[in-house]
Amino acid sequence: MKLGVLTSHGGSLIQSAVIAGVDLKVIICNNRNANAFHRAMELDVPAVHLSNTTHPDADALDQAINDTLQRHGCDFVLLAGYMKRLGSTTLAAYSGRIINSHPSLLPKFGGKGFYGRRVHEAVINAGETESGITIHFVDGEYDTGKIIQQLTVPVYPNDSAETLEARVKEKEVPFLARVIAELNQTFAT
Repeated sequence: MKLGVLTSHGGSLIQSAVIAGVDLKVIICNNRNANAFHRAMELDVPAVHLSNTTHPDADALDQAINDTLQRHGCDFVLLAGYMKRLGSTTLAAYSGRIINSHPSLLPKFGGKGFYGRRVHEAVINAGETESGITIHFVDGEYDTGKIIQQLTVPVYPNDSAETLEARVKEKEVPFLARVIAELNQTFAT
């Protein structure tokens, strides 16, 4: 698997690709001040800033993202905390090969506006007894793509959004690494 990563912040999920042993080809970040650039330097992986600042036109940005992934020979894409919706060109070019990790058991607590701590706040406020992580393929909508795998994380009676978030994050990197490794095996054969 030749993986391109799109991220908006620190890119902590990039570690999943490293653990999975895939060929990390490029990191694309839409925030020029993000820690993802430092992480890319540590891993000796090319990093590119592409955003509505570098490409104010949405279609031009979509084309630039797709061109960058293609130029680096990527055959899969990981959204690692990428906070923007992908454009139709990139979605079409990588259909069935873009994966995302979402911090809930989809379809619950997914969709536009459900990201970061907001997800965990919603889980707590709904009185759920379990939450988790969903790894899914990306389609044209937020968090509606085909589910690849899910991991359940219990919600304890005394949990806050912060404690639940910490417990989910603790499990997310190794879980995503396992799923990426399994996908790598599946698509390598």
